[in-house]
Amino acid sequence: MAWVYLLIAGVFEVVWAIGLKYSHGFTKLYPSLITIGGMVISFYLLSLATKSLPIGTAYAIWTGIGALGAVLLGIFLFNEPVNLLRIVFLCLILVGMLGLKLTSA
Repeated sequence: MAWVYLLIAGVFEVVWAIGLKYSHGFTKLYPSLITIGGMVISFYLLSLATKSLPIGTAYAIWTGIGALGAVLLGIFLFNEPVNLLRIVFLCLILVGMLGLKLTSA
């Protein structure tokens, strides 16, 4: 169950990361509330996952999910640049996350 918590926590990390962009420095109410809600849910689920997963593994995968999701949504929602090197480095993050998952106890 810890891995499920971690995956959902990572999704909510993406929610709050993208919410930060829409909140315009917490000056817009609804995006700010979504951002704060996403943060609370994400941190809570991360805390549940770390009860049984190694903290280094859980934190790295949590931030990796957030990074991958934020970059991909940034490309699709905000027309951020996409090029071969960005894709290569995103793949390296994914490989690192999978490696940590496969080598965790």
